[in-house]
Amino acid sequence: MPQRVRVLMTSATVHLTFAILWPYRKLMEENVSMAMSDEFLPVERRKIVARMAWRNFVQGLYETACTLYTSRDMICASVAIEGEEYLKQALKKGNGVIALGAHLGNFTMIGPRVAAAGYPFSILVKHPSDQRLARLLDSYRAKTGLKTISAKPRRQAARQILIALRRNEVVCILPDVFKTGKVNTQFLGSTVYVRRGPVTLALRAGAAVLPMCVTRDAKDRLTLRISPEIDLVKTGDLQEDVTANLALFSRHLEDMIQRYPDQWCRLSAQGTGEQNVRRISPDFAQPGRELKEVKERRL
Repeated sequence: MPQRVRVLMTSATVHLTFAILWPYRKLMEENVSMAMSDEFLPVERRKIVARMAWRNFVQGLYETACTLYTSRDMICASVAIEGEEYLKQALKKGNGVIALGAHLGNFTMIGPRVAAAGYPFSILVKHPSDQRLARLLDSYRAKTGLKTISAKPRRQAARQILIALRRNEVVCILPDVFKTGKVNTQFLGSTVYVRRGPVTLALRAGAAVLPMCVTRDAKDRLTLRISPEIDLVKTGDLQEDVTANLALFSRHLEDMIQRYPDQWCRLSAQGTGEQNVRRISPDFAQPGRELKEVKERRL
């Protein structure tokens, strides 16, 4: 498809769906408020950034769909990679890698890009209730070289993750949607309740945990960014280690999101457990710089 036609179709789809799907529009605005704080962000700017996040999401769906008919070489050419040396170093340890991601940028391209580079890759997903749709999505992921691990039942998911890690493979989790859990921590100024499974599995398997995200620049170029391995807390007290490392995971997720607030496309409401959420100013330096970067991006 010619570039100009693709841009026009994407723009039309963004405007139409953003107007019709108002519940998601509201979620996008909530995301922006959490990531950037109303203290620094006027209401109109929040709405603009929310539209930019939605545009990023719609564009990402199109790009991911194209990978079904794209060679591995083309996928590698269309998504640059930074920090691959960290992934190679982690895999040399032989205990597998947990890719810590978020619903940020074109998050659905993390797997295809890593798999296209020749690394065995699995992703943990929450399947839709429609089994036919679930099988269809699994088949699409398989076409791009991804293995799917269903988040439920949880014990079976844990076993599959451990098996993949013991094979020295990469397993991706996207834990920036918080519903319920047994451990609370702070995330973007809110008290959230999180499941300890990812941390427990990382400690149990001895796996390396590397933050990963695929972000978009002002010219719509995608880059897979792989960060250095997280130095997990290991004191020997499992409960204390889990709590400390969950907080550590949250800090890394916050860092990703606050760098690219206009690309955070979490589409599920956040559970807050039994406590009322008190929103505070995000704890990041130079908020003016982040706003300037967002203003420079175009719809």
